[in-house]
Amino acid sequence: MNSKTPLLRRALTAAGWIILGLLGLLDVFANGTPDHRWTSLLPMVSGPLACMALLWPARRPSVLVRAVLAAGGSLVFTAVIVTWAGPDIAGTFGALESVALLVLLSRAVWAVPGPRTAVAVSAALGVAVIVIPLRLLPADIQNDSQNALDGSLLMALGAGLALAWGLRARLMEERRARDIAAVRQRQRLELAHDLHDFVAHHVTGIIVQANAALALQHTAPEQVQPLLENITRSGSEALDSMRRLVRVMREDDHAGVRPGEVWAELARLVSAFSGDGEDARLHVAAAAREVRLAPEVETSVHRVVQEALTNVRRHAPGAVVAVRVDVDGHRLRVEAYNTAPAAPHSGPVGGRGGFGLVGLRERVEAVEGTLTAAPTDDGGWRVTAAFPVLTAVAGSPA
Repeated sequence: MNSKTPLLRRALTAAGWIILGLLGLLDVFANGTPDHRWTSLLPMVSGPLACMALLWPARRPSVLVRAVLAAGGSLVFTAVIVTWAGPDIAGTFGALESVALLVLLSRAVWAVPGPRTAVAVSAALGVAVIVIPLRLLPADIQNDSQNALDGSLLMALGAGLALAWGLRARLMEERRARDIAAVRQRQRLELAHDLHDFVAHHVTGIIVQANAALALQHTAPEQVQPLLENITRSGSEALDSMRRLVRVMREDDHAGVRPGEVWAELARLVSAFSGDGEDARLHVAAAAREVRLAPEVETSVHRVVQEALTNVRRHAPGAVVAVRVDVDGHRLRVEAYNTAPAAPHSGPVGGRGGFGLVGLRERVEAVEGTLTAAPTDDGGWRVTAAFPVLTAVAGSPA
């Protein structure tokens, strides 16, 4: 992650707290009138309550509940002040409450689930914000002024801006959700293609061994049992692969990794990356070469390394890349690490706003693996994936 982003977020948070504090002080001084009616104290109470509804750190109550309570409370305060406030009170506007409700309005438009519910809650908050200046109505009637009307027009403009900002955020969130769903579906289609080919490979082997067993059952019956055991094992592996084909469709234009050639494919992949002027190294531990992997796991290993190298080329030109493959217990561990880019870059290596890692995680989890991707302390990026292994090859200790 870009190191400037947390600093900017903290600076904006501090600025927001300062603004809210100044608005709270403005309410205190504005309401410090000679008239000590209890209605003068309401804006000094409603402001902190509105801020509490806005900034409450817990997820419960939800934004929906807080927005409804804030809108209802503000409308009640407005009705009470308009009804019972004295005409000589001029400081009952409630600046802190107004700003807090505007921000809460924007958040409600974005975060309240369900379009109809969001519209209803946003309308209630909008009305509450627009009528806040009517608290000046008794003074306007006494002084023949129109501060309440002018304030309501100003609040209407603010409510419109808050609605527009919240609607923009909601549309962007919905678009991101659709993009993520599309990436995940594309990964499922690619995986379906690979699994189809691998299952066909298993079935072909089963047929060949079954024909051999039929041919040997009379001439060499002692060789039939090993063939039947191989058929059983191949059938089990094919069934494991078929289970992952549920609700997944085939895509026709994907070239996968052929079974048993994943290490050679990784070497070619890293070599091609280095041939483009980048510095990349591949280390495959001996223990990793000795384990057996499901065919769909092999193609997922290849895809993890491919996606990691693609992100480095796109977001960290000139970085040094190290790809390591080893066995950790009963899992195959694949790690792709790169140093910080040679020149400053505006985005993180993981691709801020992109969906490559989202689709990659979908693929890895589909074959019962795990994937993590995070920045490192030295400004680089590390992608780590863990995959299940079947068994070791004959004669290996794994």
